[in-house]
Amino acid sequence: MFKTLMIPVDLAHADGLAKALKVCADLCKHYGAEAYMVGVTQSGPTDVAPTPKLYAEKLATFAADQSNAHGVSFRAHSEISHDPAVDLDTVLERAADDLGVDLIVMASHVPGFAERVFASNAGYLASHAKISVLVVR
Repeated sequence: MFKTLMIPVDLAHADGLAKALKVCADLCKHYGAEAYMVGVTQSGPTDVAPTPKLYAEKLATFAADQSNAHGVSFRAHSEISHDPAVDLDTVLERAADDLGVDLIVMASHVPGFAERVFASNAGYLASHAKISVLVVR
């Protein structure tokens, strides 16, 4: 049913991805699908890495570690955004199209006050993406 999955990864909050990573790995095993870990960074320094190249290396290391932990192959794919706070959803949609993804597995947090006014990234993608989005809390 699903051939190519994508899991957006925020390396600054990697500790909150455990449940979504397990779900993604389970789906990969069940369907024999491949999975991409997609991370979005900016061209300037961030708290995670000073350059996009180092960010991509950290993402690749994280993907390799999670591949070993879950027994599936997560392929790292990094994207550069001018301002991830503004265009993260657009960048993730574009990456899904470019990679030929047919399911996005995305971690989310319990909605708070801000999500009553502004859509969360997971909520936005679930409402606007052309493909299926599985939001995992």
